[in-house]
Amino acid sequence: MLLRHLLSSAFLLVAAGVEAAENKTYEYIVVGSGPGGGPIAANLARAGHSVLLLEAGDDQTQNVNVSVLANFNIAANDEKTRWDFFVNHTDNDLGYNHMVYRKPDGGFYTGLTPPAGAKQLGIWYPRTGTLGGCAMHNGAVVTLPADADWDYIAGITKDDGWLSKNMRPHFKRMERNADVAVTDTSHGFNGWLDISLGDTTWANSSADAVALATKAATLTGFSPLALEKLMNRDIDADVPDRDQTLGVFGSWSHATKSGQRSSPGYYVRETIAEGKYPLTLQPYSLVSKVLFDKKRHGKDSKPKAIGVEYHRGEYLYSADPRYDPSKKGTVERAYASKEVIIAGGAFNSPQILMLSGIGPKEELKKFKIPVLVDSPGVGQNLDDNYEGSVASLAARDFKDFTNIYFVFLKTSQSMGNRDIQMWCGQFSFEGFWPGFPDDFGPKQYECTFVHMNPRSQKGYLKLRSADPRDTPEINFKFFEKNADKDLQAMLEAIKFGRKIVEDAPEGLGPFKEIHPCTSADCSDEETTAFLKKQVYSHHATSTCAIGGDDDKMAVLDSKFRVRGVTGLRVVDASAFPRVPGAFPVIPTIVLSEKATYDVLSELK
Repeated sequence: MLLRHLLSSAFLLVAAGVEAAENKTYEYIVVGSGPGGGPIAANLARAGHSVLLLEAGDDQTQNVNVSVLANFNIAANDEKTRWDFFVNHTDNDLGYNHMVYRKPDGGFYTGLTPPAGAKQLGIWYPRTGTLGGCAMHNGAVVTLPADADWDYIAGITKDDGWLSKNMRPHFKRMERNADVAVTDTSHGFNGWLDISLGDTTWANSSADAVALATKAATLTGFSPLALEKLMNRDIDADVPDRDQTLGVFGSWSHATKSGQRSSPGYYVRETIAEGKYPLTLQPYSLVSKVLFDKKRHGKDSKPKAIGVEYHRGEYLYSADPRYDPSKKGTVERAYASKEVIIAGGAFNSPQILMLSGIGPKEELKKFKIPVLVDSPGVGQNLDDNYEGSVASLAARDFKDFTNIYFVFLKTSQSMGNRDIQMWCGQFSFEGFWPGFPDDFGPKQYECTFVHMNPRSQKGYLKLRSADPRDTPEINFKFFEKNADKDLQAMLEAIKFGRKIVEDAPEGLGPFKEIHPCTSADCSDEETTAFLKKQVYSHHATSTCAIGGDDDKMAVLDSKFRVRGVTGLRVVDASAFPRVPGAFPVIPTIVLSEKATYDVLSELK
């Protein structure tokens, strides 16, 4: 009842503040309410600073498709929350099984044989246009990146604040953990983000899937009697060997024990609902550019961000399924006395910077955008994890449904730490397309994996036009270099997944593979060819990367400040120099907590 009251109160407060932003001045303007923007907006307001939080979408936190974690596939397909981006994996994606086309009747076709008159759109890459950002439609997996991922940023920037030992306090500050012992000083218990372990009691049952999970445990060197103990391990333990620890883990998520999603969206709403913090949330506000005071006071002075221009209205971004090109909204402005913080994510933050005149000068000149700062790294360095799976059908229906379990692996291509995070269970997940996923029925069993620290891609994002309503051109440039190393790592993940079902109990087995191969004598070459064409991704990062002072491609300094101007930061997944860990949502929230610390420290 308390949460319901808070949410209802928040709705009233948000509605009351909707008309407040135009031509008003706040200390801070935050653009985007996802894992980067939501936390820092709420944190700054809780520190007593007036904050305007602009969100291009609306508030769907009470939509059961997003509030109930088990509905996350439905959430990603829900037109009330989703934004449809269409991307390229390579310069030639023909043969990709889930290529998407627009049919003459306006609907989608997915597959290899489009109907006559269909227009190829690309590979569907769903994002969200709603309060809370992509933390409102994701699988909510909680895994911290390897310590080396944080230490790498410290190394290239010479800023010890990024060292892993100094990042843990930011994680603890936002964490409200329901399952580790309260005496564990490496975790937090009073933060705003619920983190919990899914049901593991099935591991001690006679469910069909127990034999398969037990096989996964034994394949990674553990006793077949250790399954339940393994699944109750702390996935984010602060121990020296954590990043080399292999084997089975239970399913940890940013959700309550009852399965209710926890996210920055709820944190924002609760901050407003408490009624004592100067946070204004304005939905339906598509930011078109940052406003600058360009007067120079001295030869070393820089343009200062003083506000933003935005288009006010519903469904104004062309990625929204409800987009109507005839509706442009009203153009309005808001001002910031201290800073503007861009947190639109890996696709929208670089787009906003370029529309504001910060980006590769030749790209800006194409669209007659006045060049404020020639920043060649904006929109470059696009990074992501590779993802794939091995899917099979049992000889009969599974008798029981069990929760998903995780498996960490270290392949021959590892750069020192485990490099595969796999999740297995009675589900189907083979990437993203409108209406995904396929359902192969009660016999299906799949192990899907994320390949961490890939080496063979560095994609790009470019403007299509100077119209802020247009989505950008996006190409991930899969397998551009070092492809053999990444493909070998993923081949080993596939082989591991196959071994799990090889010796299934009689009756449940033998399993029949659906993909990568349908033949019993599938070769490594066949498997690798499938991977190279059919792998996918959904963890885009690094398009406004942090870097050292000597790196001309570095868009941001170590404190998230946009180089070449003052009063402007980017705080979201685009800031990572390379994709962190297996699931960047928690690293991005931690990054936002660090950014809060940096901003407030500069005020002292």
